[in-house]
Amino acid sequence: MTADDLATAMDWICRLAYAILDGALIPIDRVADQRPYYSGKHQRHGVNVQVITDAAGRLVWASPALPGSVHDLTAARTHGIIEALTSADVMTFADKGYQAAGASVRTPITRRRSRPKLSRRQKAVNRAHAKIRACGERAIATLKTWKVLAKLRCCPRRATWLVQAILVLHRVDANRYAG
Repeated sequence: MTADDLATAMDWICRLAYAILDGALIPIDRVADQRPYYSGKHQRHGVNVQVITDAAGRLVWASPALPGSVHDLTAARTHGIIEALTSADVMTFADKGYQAAGASVRTPITRRRSRPKLSRRQKAVNRAHAKIRACGERAIATLKTWKVLAKLRCCPRRATWLVQAILVLHRVDANRYAG
């Protein structure tokens, strides 16, 4: 199942036990107006794509591309992902970049300045959280194995279409081996 828009994808996502939300920076060549595409975190130019995967690590939906300087949480809010997941009450696992996203988005426990260390229980919760999120990371790695996404040499506005095409091809390939 593939979806062009988030509303169609949410019909599928609501049936999942949980979803995994993560962002990916797809590298691009430098463009004329390069400032918005420069990601300070990754120290390179790129576009930010938000990806929702299922528990098995299959790509369910990918967002339109935004400039690489956009933070993951801002990108998720811009596309309405956080609002859709919260209103559908879908438990979603995400990384630290999505803290304060909402009640249905679970992020790892972070250490505060007042607490010198995390407790054993908190560390165990973070390990379990990382194991669940590993499937989402694997899905993004699968997305990035497509050579065309190694470094986009076209207009960054075409990244959305390329990611959507790869998502369709990924689902066709997965269905071919499913049975």
